[in-house]
Amino acid sequence: MPVTRTKAKKPLARKTPKTTARKPRTVPIDLGLQGGGAHGAFTWGVLDRLLEESWLTFDGLSGTSAGAMNAVVMADGLAAGGPEGARAALEAFWRRVSDAAQLSPLRRGPLEILTGTWTLDFSPLFAALDVASRVLSPYDTNPLGGNPLRRVLAESVDFARLAKAPTRVFVTATNVRTGRGHVFRNADLTPDVLLASACLPTLFQAVEIDGEAYWDGGYSGNPSMAPLIRECQASDTILVQINPIERPGTPRSAREIHNRLNEIAFNSVLLKEMRTAAMLRQYVEGAKGEGAVFARMRVHRIASDVMLDLGYSSKLIAEWPFFCMLRDEGRKAATAFLDAHGKDLGVRSTFDLDTELEGM
Repeated sequence: MPVTRTKAKKPLARKTPKTTARKPRTVPIDLGLQGGGAHGAFTWGVLDRLLEESWLTFDGLSGTSAGAMNAVVMADGLAAGGPEGARAALEAFWRRVSDAAQLSPLRRGPLEILTGTWTLDFSPLFAALDVASRVLSPYDTNPLGGNPLRRVLAESVDFARLAKAPTRVFVTATNVRTGRGHVFRNADLTPDVLLASACLPTLFQAVEIDGEAYWDGGYSGNPSMAPLIRECQASDTILVQINPIERPGTPRSAREIHNRLNEIAFNSVLLKEMRTAAMLRQYVEGAKGEGAVFARMRVHRIASDVMLDLGYSSKLIAEWPFFCMLRDEGRKAATAFLDAHGKDLGVRSTFDLDTELEGM
């Protein structure tokens, strides 16, 4: 039989799969920024380091006192020039604060400078002012109500631009009449609002806004976390903490007792908010609406043990080397956080809210 030859089939051309470029990871975050006078320079360092990370975006900033000033300067800087603009704005702000205090008599003595000690505890003037603040009203000692920070803020922030900035800002001040915290938002922010948020009633006259008198926001929210949870889209909130929650040992000197009382008072409202959030999360798993928002909230914290070495009086030191030391410590703390937990952002909490329920 004749042999039939069949043509060999050509191999099918292999299709090259289409490749799609992987989108870079982007994580939106909110920041809660505590107040603490000059210690707010630590927060400046934390923000400076976080702004270097292009994969982080900033949805909302809630701050009190120095934390509020960091928040508005950062948000305005972001609106004007992106992350690099925000970093430059923060440095310029703290430099202005230092320059404005160059003639202040509240400075360290020769021994403190020689030993590199950051304290005013041995300053006769600080001791006199400390005693005077307990027996004299700021309406007596500062009858004109002057505050050098007013000019610094006016030079550092474009409040008209801030009102329209994409980053939401929440600033807390305490209403003197009601004792309740009032949260001011972007469109409401002015130098007076920021001075109100930082108004220690023993040092400054209450700041009047729309017919109401306000004191430091730390008494009612340091910072207020609820606006970040309810009004922002990010599910990750980083608390930048400069007031230690725990401090070893029992304070014995008058200054140590006063310092610890201030820390407890300025942390108490924050701890209550955190405990409430922890309880809500336990009971609303699978819930909808606001319950679902609490359930998916991821909380993180950046803090440093260096703050344990700083007493109350150092919150009044406005020397540039002090600010730079705190900035560097803030950058170190933020770097340590990113190294340990950067991969957890957008995934899970790294600050266990449930532990805040212990002992309650």
